[in-house]
Amino acid sequence: MTFDQIDSAISSAMQRWGAFALRVSLGIIFVWFGVLKPLGLSPAAPLVLATVGWLPVFGPEAWLNIIGWWEVLIGVTFLFKGTLRLAIALLFLQMAGTLMPLVLLPEVTFQPGHWPYGPTMEGQYIIKNLLIISAALVVGGTVRESDRRFGKVSALRSQSMPD
Repeated sequence: MTFDQIDSAISSAMQRWGAFALRVSLGIIFVWFGVLKPLGLSPAAPLVLATVGWLPVFGPEAWLNIIGWWEVLIGVTFLFKGTLRLAIALLFLQMAGTLMPLVLLPEVTFQPGHWPYGPTMEGQYIIKNLLIISAALVVGGTVRESDRRFGKVSALRSQSMPD
């Protein structure tokens, strides 16, 4: 086998399995990290509690549990191809809240005198969510693959396109 053939085979395998691996990884991470919150085992709990204090209706502890179960729901919906649209919608709603400490708690998320370029460990934990958003975009790009395989997209387009 030549280098080009090996490279092509590896690249094809990565293309074939990459989005699936991202989808399952997102599912596992969200279920795992989400369930830690209501169980009282999340190292992110103090940050979440400090961020949600202004939210109405419930107290911070209740919001921590709600956010944890919301994350579990995100994770479960990522595990099934048929619920990807819901997973991505739930994730993007959650991400808006996840990024809030960067604005609401800069004294916690950035080193003193080093805003906006010197994040603390908490800041790094939040900023890495850009990768999660990017992964969700890649996975979201696959939601119509089964429709394309079965000709549903062209049938839907012909019904909705004006003459």
